Amino acid sequence: MTEPVRPVLDLDQSASAAAYEPRVAADDGGGKAGRFWSVRRVPAGLLALVVLGGAGLLLYDIVAVRANRPAMQWRRDLAADLAKWRVDELWVLAVAVAAMILGVCLIVIAVTPGLRSLLPMRRDIASVRAGLDRDAAALVLRDRAMEVSGVQSARVRTGRRKVSVRAVSHFRELDDVRADLDAAVGAAIKELGLARPPALTVHVRRPPAKKR
Repeated sequence: MTEPVRPVLDLDQSASAAAYEPRVAADDGGGKAGRFWSVRRVPAGLLALVVLGGAGLLLYDIVAVRANRPAMQWRRDLAADLAKWRVDELWVLAVAVAAMILGVCLIVIAVTPGLRSLLPMRRDIASVRAGLDRDAAALVLRDRAMEVSGVQSARVRTGRRKVSVRAVSHFRELDDVRADLDAAVGAAIKELGLARPPALTVHVRRPPAKKR
């Protein structure tokens, strides 16, 4: 006499998650492309104007002193005040720290590409360079996730290195839904034609129980 098979209900499992590392096929032939650099015209222009104005004013005053003329009043007052200030005063240290932080920020801005919301695409043609907005990529991947059977809703967050998919499934086994999402969204990531396909993380759960 065989033992009766106990039916497995979908509600026995509440969540299923996995991480998927996409692999680009060897015959894809896509050219590598770096990140897009921000032009930063406004901060560069403002900084150039401030430096140009300060350098010009200081140079004029130095030339005037060399020509046996008195220095400007602001420079004499500044020199007298600097002679009175102590380096260990709190507000002097605060100004120094603020200047250091501003300098570090300017250096970081200068050496980083910026435009984090733009994902570079493969350069199949050397003279053509294209990019894809992260929000647009997330929308495409979300539409592909919603096509999977059993998915009630889905949220997709697209980063430069990882794509996170969080879906709610109201029927089917969660592991089956997650496996289909892995395949569908993973294929969609490859179809985006990105220079560096991000890794994929999928998490599927049941909708919250309604309170009676």
